[in-house]
Amino acid sequence: MIDFLTQVSKWAIPLILICIPLYGSLKKVPVYEAFVEGAEEGFVTAVKIIPFLVGMMVAISVFRASGAMDHLVKALSPLLTAIGTPAEVLPLAIMRPLSGSGVLGLATELMRVYGPDSFIGRLASTMQGSTDTTFFVLTIYFGSVGVKRYRYSIVTGLTADISGLLASIYICNVLFR
Repeated sequence: MIDFLTQVSKWAIPLILICIPLYGSLKKVPVYEAFVEGAEEGFVTAVKIIPFLVGMMVAISVFRASGAMDHLVKALSPLLTAIGTPAEVLPLAIMRPLSGSGVLGLATELMRVYGPDSFIGRLASTMQGSTDTTFFVLTIYFGSVGVKRYRYSIVTGLTADISGLLASIYICNVLFR
C-alpha cells in the first residue's frame, strides 16, 4: 500500500499538469491565452497586496523585538502548564495566527532541540496542522479584494485557532503522554 501511495504522490502533479490543458483543449478553451490572462491577474493581485504584507511583517517584527511576546509567554505560562502544555511551545501558539514562516522556524527549532518524536515536537506539529495564520489570511485575501470591514472574521478566525490549539493539547496529552 505504501509503495502504491508513493507512486501516486510522485505522479499526481505531472498528471494534473497534463490533464488540465487536455481538458481545456477538449472544451475548446484557448488554454495558453487563459493561462496568460490568469497570470496577469495574479501579478496585479500580488502587487496590490504588497503594502498589506509589509505592514504585517513590520508589526510582527515589532511585536517580537519589543519583548512583548516574551512578556505574553510569561503571563500565559502558568495557565498552559496547568493544562499539560510545556512552556516551550507558547511562542509557537502565540505566533501561529500571525505568521506561517515564522512559526515554521520556531517549530523547526523545537524539533531540533527536543526531537520530532518528543512530546514537544509532536505537539508543535499538531498545533501547526490544526491552526491557521488568521491575520496573514485576512491581510492577504481581504486586502487583495478590498474588504474593509472584517471584525467578525477576526473573531471567528481566532476562535478557530484557540479551538485548534486546545484540541491539539488535548489530543497530544491523550495520545502521547
